[in-house]
Amino acid sequence: MIEGGMCSVELGDLGLDQGGHLLIKRALRAVPVHASVAVYGNAPELAIHLRGWCRAQGHEIEISQSKGEPVAVIYRGGAEVGRWRGAQSTGDATTPQTHAHANWGLAGRSAMIEAGAPAFDFHLDTRAEVWAQEAARLYAQAAAAQWNPATAIPWDEPFVLHDEIEDAVVQVMTYLIENETAALVIPARFAAQIHPHFREVMQLLAIQAADEARHIEVFTRRALLRRPKLGLSTAGGQASLKTLIDETDFALSAMLLSVLGEGSFLSLLQFLHQHAPDPVTGEIARLVGQDEARHVAFGVAHLTQHVREDLKLLERLAAAIERRHDVLAHAAGLNEEVFDSLILLAAGSWQPEALCAGWEKVQKLIADMGQGRVRRLRKIGFDEQRAQSLSALHTRNFM
Repeated sequence: MIEGGMCSVELGDLGLDQGGHLLIKRALRAVPVHASVAVYGNAPELAIHLRGWCRAQGHEIEISQSKGEPVAVIYRGGAEVGRWRGAQSTGDATTPQTHAHANWGLAGRSAMIEAGAPAFDFHLDTRAEVWAQEAARLYAQAAAAQWNPATAIPWDEPFVLHDEIEDAVVQVMTYLIENETAALVIPARFAAQIHPHFREVMQLLAIQAADEARHIEVFTRRALLRRPKLGLSTAGGQASLKTLIDETDFALSAMLLSVLGEGSFLSLLQFLHQHAPDPVTGEIARLVGQDEARHVAFGVAHLTQHVREDLKLLERLAAAIERRHDVLAHAAGLNEEVFDSLILLAAGSWQPEALCAGWEKVQKLIADMGQGRVRRLRKIGFDEQRAQSLSALHTRNFM
């Protein structure tokens, strides 16, 4: 309120420690530095509280001793204005900058950051190395598509399996658990390295890790549904997964894990859904496959965009595939227990002709995996011949 050319605030019985300071702040922000605001009020000790508050806020104050006069007249100081001198903007709210500065820290895009904010060490701080236009859409899709393991899977639906078929399911689930554990550890690690300026990617990796946690849960629950323990885990399989976890470059990791590994797993999950011997296994494979498709989509989108900005990345990606192949050249690859279990699940029985058909179906699965890898490699930017040769180098462990 303005009276006689002076801005005034009427607090009534409201004390400064009860929210009255908000009204005074509001009034002071409406006047220029050195201009005055008259404060009226009846709260006990108001004058004393105003004096201390003005000292802390950098304002000058004159206390009145006359009845009918304002309790005090406050002259706006320049501390608040000066506090934001040198403040930095983090850019546009919707479009990330090409490089996120260390002292932007945890502030969201378009925020103003006070000068003197501490620097944060986020290793992945450039748009080219992490960004994909599809990140926000994929995150929204993932958030909307979360499913509850307790209710989405028909755990109580009755079914009867031959003991050896059940053992085959348990072995495949054991294999899936360790692969999905690697697929959880990797995005969780990178999510903590991405500058929050690229929040959509950080959020997407976090929800991918949550997806993988859910996958581990349902694979474990299915394996232990009718058996007291899991199956076999081989040294070769562990060695293959260790190469994924040991990769510290975000782009190379996306290639090895998402484009090649999880991409191959899309075919495997479709295979398991098609040849599931029971409704629980079938529904698990279907729901997990939906999640994995998003993970693969981000990996492909991110690398496609990154390659457009840096053509030299293609050779780095190819070198990473070749290097991993050389490291695993003497590893056994997919353990024979998993391979045999897939044949048995596709066969459905021990009849020789059924086993032959099951073996052929697994061979087709492997071919489908290879064709899928070639398609994704071509989309990223490799020519047909290079895509074929690089796909052929992918680990025999599938992931």
